[in-house]
Amino acid sequence: MRLYYALDLKDDPSLIAEYEHWHRPENIWPEIVDSLRDAGVRDLEIFRAGNRLVLMLDVGDDYSAEHKAASDAANPRVQEWETLMWKFQQALPFAKPGEKWVAMQPIFSLRATLAARPDRK
Repeated sequence: MRLYYALDLKDDPSLIAEYEHWHRPENIWPEIVDSLRDAGVRDLEIFRAGNRLVLMLDVGDDYSAEHKAASDAANPRVQEWETLMWKFQQALPFAKPGEKWVAMQPIFSLRATLAARPDRK
């Protein structure tokens, strides 16, 4: 299953460059990778357009966002990472108080559309 989330970066080229620096394979903290894997995240990608970010999580059916959030809240190193990342991030204008990454709602799937119209391929 794939989940998608959105978040904005502060619209400052130097902060955006530093955010990208922290997300290079050689700079990401091992504890962050471990926390993702331990939560059942099979893959994670972040894309950027301007200062808008889109995060894609590939997770199994047993993945629980609530369990991941609770584990992260109890992990001091993850909390340190989140504090560092908040230096670069800003909430979306419509985010709920305290909400960082906002879940995106699917609105179209070619695969589902084709499945619903077996006469078209």
